[in-house]
Amino acid sequence: MKIGIIGLGLIGGSFAKAVKLNTSYEVYGFDTNRTVLSKAKADGSINEVLSDNNIDKMDFNIFCLYPNSCIENIKKNKDKFKKGSIVIDACGIKGAIVDEVDELLNGKNVNYVGVHPMAGTERSGYDFSYDSMFLGASFIITKTDNTNKSAIEKVREFALEIGFGKVVVTTPKDHDEIIAYTSQLAHVVSNAYVKSPSLLKEKGFSAGSFLDLTRVAWLEENMWSELFTMNKESLLFEVNTIIENLMKYKKALEEDDVDEMRKLLREGRVLKEKSMEM
Repeated sequence: MKIGIIGLGLIGGSFAKAVKLNTSYEVYGFDTNRTVLSKAKADGSINEVLSDNNIDKMDFNIFCLYPNSCIENIKKNKDKFKKGSIVIDACGIKGAIVDEVDELLNGKNVNYVGVHPMAGTERSGYDFSYDSMFLGASFIITKTDNTNKSAIEKVREFALEIGFGKVVVTTPKDHDEIIAYTSQLAHVVSNAYVKSPSLLKEKGFSAGSFLDLTRVAWLEENMWSELFTMNKESLLFEVNTIIENLMKYKKALEEDDVDEMRKLLREGRVLKEKSMEM
């Protein structure tokens, strides 16, 4: 099988390395950065460079680009994909991508499947990609009325083959609503948290809780701005919800209401414990 990977950053580079480590598939890669292409070829992560001359030979094409660039490049190549092949994108939002390319590719006899690998680091770029990035991680597949069932199964098998530990199938809508909470809100809160003037005084006063809460403040602002705005309604719901909850803690502090504070803290602890039992 021939795998084409468009965008050899952290995720795309890790896809290439995971495929080479775990399978005998041929990997073709493309990136606008020629240095990255040279590195990927030199270290064996790709067999050859993906181009207009061979994209029609790919059985899988994996787009690992920012959302708008992903849409643009899928549309640009819509007539070049091999008939019956599978096109997946690894973007962190799904609804906006699906709306633009799902029916378009279906009409070209190309099987589009929107996915989201639940793995990554606060770093970005090919130099930080590695072959065990996805080991044991969750792999989300989103489906619509147009999604070919056989293509879903092939993508599921591919994900497990390269190291993912669990495959979840859902709809683009449900994915975006849940990911607004589990991922996007965490990045917003972390990024806002480090804007305290106390940040510059934390040396020697911080431990695990500080590191956990601030890790994803170190993000790539261009990509995350696209992800946030393209999932606006779901993320606004989560932002408004956390603001409402924070106001309760603020009120308890202002009024020296120890009983209310204890109640709020207990509620949070119990909810966390319940979530761990699921």
